[in-house]
Amino acid sequence: MTETTEPPGRRAPIFADLTPLRLSPDYRRLWFGNTVSWIGQGMTSLAVSLQVYDITGSAFSVGLIGFCSLVPLVVFGLYGGAVADTVDRRKLGLFSAAGSFVLSVVLVAATVAGVERVGLLYAVVALQAVCFALNAPARSSMMARLLPAEQLPAANALNSITSTTGMLVGPMLGGLIVGWWGYRSAYTVDAVCFTASLYAMWRLPSMLPDRQGGDPDKRASVLDGLRFLGTRPNLRMTFFTDLCAMVLAHPRALFPVIAVLWYGGDARTTGMLVAAPALGALLGGVFSGWLGRIRRHGLAILLAVGAWGTAIAVFGLTRNLWLGLLFLALAGCADTISMVFRNTMLQAAVPDEMRGRLQGVFIVVVAGGPRLGDFLAGSVADLATPAVAVTGGGVLCLTGVALLALKWRAFARYDAHDPQP
Repeated sequence: MTETTEPPGRRAPIFADLTPLRLSPDYRRLWFGNTVSWIGQGMTSLAVSLQVYDITGSAFSVGLIGFCSLVPLVVFGLYGGAVADTVDRRKLGLFSAAGSFVLSVVLVAATVAGVERVGLLYAVVALQAVCFALNAPARSSMMARLLPAEQLPAANALNSITSTTGMLVGPMLGGLIVGWWGYRSAYTVDAVCFTASLYAMWRLPSMLPDRQGGDPDKRASVLDGLRFLGTRPNLRMTFFTDLCAMVLAHPRALFPVIAVLWYGGDARTTGMLVAAPALGALLGGVFSGWLGRIRRHGLAILLAVGAWGTAIAVFGLTRNLWLGLLFLALAGCADTISMVFRNTMLQAAVPDEMRGRLQGVFIVVVAGGPRLGDFLAGSVADLATPAVAVTGGGVLCLTGVALLALKWRAFARYDAHDPQP
C-alpha cells in the first residue's frame, strides 16, 4: 500500500480535487484556456486528415500527417526545453501559442481562397508541432511556480482531463462541423478557441527561470539537462517505466486488425477500441480526488504501469468485445494515474533551472514511445499473431517494470514530502 499525505481517518474525495482552480487565478485561466484550445486542436487534427484524404484519396498520404508532426516534436522537444530554461517562460508560452493561432488563421485563409494543396497542410501540421514543442515545456515548468507542491498531483489530474477531453470531444465536434459547414468552419472555430490560451498566457506574471546563483545570461544547454538526468535515478525511472508501457505494451496499431479478427467488426468497432483507453483516462482524471493523499509517488507509478501491462495482457486473451473494451478502459485509467505522478515528480523534484529541459525529454518520450510501440506491435503480429503481440507485450511490460523496481529499489520509497531526484 502507498502511504497517504493525510490522516487515515479522513475520507478521500471521489471526484477530481478542484483546489488548484480555486487557489490560483493564473492556473485557473491557464487550465480553461488549455482545455478550450485542446478541443480546437482536436477538431483541426481530424479536419486536416479528412481534407488530405479528400484531396489525395490516399491512406498513405493521411498517414504522413503523423510523420510530419512526430519529427518536429522529437527534434524540437529537447530544444524547446532548453529555451524554456533560458528565457521568460511566459513570453515563450505566449509567442508559441500566438504561432499556433496564426497557423490556424492560415488554414482558414487557405480554405477561403480555395487553396487545396497537401504540401501546405503538411507544412502547417509540422509548424504546429514546433509551436507545441516550444509551448509545452514552458507551460509544464510553470506549474511548480503557480501552485504549492502538495497541489501538483491535483493540478496534473486536472490537466489530464484537459488532454483527454480534447482527444475525445475535439474529433467528434470536428467531424460534425466539417460535415455540416465544411473545413473553413472547423479551422475558424479552432482559431477562436486559441484566443483563450493566448489570454491566459498574457495574464501570467513573468516566469524567468531561477538560476540559483548561476549566470542569468548563460544559455541553457540540452546536454547539461541530459547529464543532470543521467545522475538522477528517480527521474530516470519515470521515463523508463513509461517506455515499458508505451513501447512494449501499446497495441493501438493493431486495433483495425483486432476489430475484424477477434470481434468480427468494422470501422465502428475500431473506433470503439480507440476510444476506450481515452475514456478510461478521462474517468481516471474525473475520479482522481484520492491521488492527492498519496505520498509514495514512485510506488504508485510502478503499480500503475503494472496495472497497464496486466490490463493489456488480459485484453489480448479476451474475445468478448465489451470485456475487451473494459480492460482497455482500465489501462487508460492506469495510464492517467502514472502520468499524474510522473509529471508531479518532474515538477517537484527538479530544480527550476532544469524543469524546461526535463519537460523537453518528457515530450520526446511521450511522442516517440507510442510510435515505437506501434512498430513493435505490428512487427510481432506479422511474425506471429496479434494475440502474441498484445498479451506478450503486456507480460513484457510487467517483467520490465519488475526488473526496474529491483534494480532501483529506492524509487519505490520516493516520498513526496522529501522529493529526491
